[in-house]
Amino acid sequence: MRNFCQRLGALRRTIHTTCRMTTTFETLNFDNLVLRSLPVDSEVENYTRQVSGACFSKVNPTKVENPRLVIFSEPAMQLLDLDEKEMARPEAAQYMSGNRLLSGSETASHCYCGHQFGTFAGQLGDGAAIYLGEVVNKEGERWEMQLKGAGLTPYSRHADGRKVLRSSIREFLCSEAMHHLGIPTTRAGTCVTSDTNVIRDVFYDGNVIQEKASIILRIAPTFLRFGSFEIFKPTDSVTGRKGPSTGRNDILVKLLDYVIKTFYPEIKPQDDQEQRYCSFFREVVLRTARLVAQWQCVGFCHGVLNTDNMSIVGLTLDYGPFGFMDSFNPQHICNSSDEGGRYTYENQPNVCKWNLEKFAEALKEVLPMTTSQRLLPLFDYEFSRVYMEEMRKKLGFFKHFATDNEIVESFLHAMESTGADFTNCFRCLGTLSLPGCVSHEQSVRDTLQKLLDQCMTLDEMKKEYSPTMDPRYANTR
Repeated sequence: MRNFCQRLGALRRTIHTTCRMTTTFETLNFDNLVLRSLPVDSEVENYTRQVSGACFSKVNPTKVENPRLVIFSEPAMQLLDLDEKEMARPEAAQYMSGNRLLSGSETASHCYCGHQFGTFAGQLGDGAAIYLGEVVNKEGERWEMQLKGAGLTPYSRHADGRKVLRSSIREFLCSEAMHHLGIPTTRAGTCVTSDTNVIRDVFYDGNVIQEKASIILRIAPTFLRFGSFEIFKPTDSVTGRKGPSTGRNDILVKLLDYVIKTFYPEIKPQDDQEQRYCSFFREVVLRTARLVAQWQCVGFCHGVLNTDNMSIVGLTLDYGPFGFMDSFNPQHICNSSDEGGRYTYENQPNVCKWNLEKFAEALKEVLPMTTSQRLLPLFDYEFSRVYMEEMRKKLGFFKHFATDNEIVESFLHAMESTGADFTNCFRCLGTLSLPGCVSHEQSVRDTLQKLLDQCMTLDEMKKEYSPTMDPRYANTR
């Protein structure tokens, strides 16, 4: 008995010591499941090409000169079991720039296609992002690490594989802001800049400048997207382009089975393969509807809702020309290249549903369109349900009434008519005292004045809604 107690005590001390051990960059628990599960390109040279019969291509980050850490997110890095002390090490910038590879890391870039602004663009892929591997943390959670801006890949096309500090900081801040707003999103762990210069035409007017190459560490369960499944697409009747792995249904099945087993464990293995894929598509529809409903409720505009920017697990993915509305305008466009207004604020739900239709087309060899099409109406129901649920919270409604939707629409119409600030108007309502309180009547007057203060003047309204024209055509007749 005494011997047993001694062994038990030793075991407890060992467990206690192990739990206290700090994870370092050198001891990250890598388990690169996706590279073991899906085909990897046999070509190891890094040059621009069509990648057939593979989901990933091996590639190393390109080093930058004098990398230095600009900022890091402590909550995001804790997902990898890395603490603030570890981030203070001088090696942090070396690892997070890609200059030094982490032990256990296997670097690669992902092959995918996409419909861009409504037309099929063929092969796209990670032109500036490099997969580092997947870390399984002490909680058993699997997190993929990806460096964005880490250099050329086989998918870089005519670009340089780099990002600059201004866009990197924007993505870092918005990724973490969206997470703390409770909206599903990829995370930003670090932002590193360097002395390596890249050339950018900031205003697309021919006046190029030099900017500092910068790299972001992005973290997510997976960066797989709708476009990941479009590499099997046959020749498009409009553009004449096709996916690089057309006809490879064997890889399509591998990809589907990997995604379901890894990220949708609630879908249990069944003898009926079609039923499993049906359950999977249904869940993607619901997650996408919930996501865009949350976007609408905070005035977030993605800007580039192409199929290659739609997460397969319902995350906000790829922060490019995004924006948050100031004055409420359903036609708000945050992307200056969106000349047709395809991705306006009010169009986002319909575009996401359209992207789901394209996703259904990508699966049609294993999931008949007649089956997937029956599931698409779930999008409208789930979007409306979540949208109203979130709007009731913003308005302070604790009970559901038949007139709730009418009140929401009336409030939004008032904001649109007066050019009022979307976010601030909802914040103003937070100062309103409850009926029955001594200060209620005064708080009503104060809140009304605060709401009026958020409205545009007549001159501001004229400027906001004045017609605009591309300066390239301003002097033509």
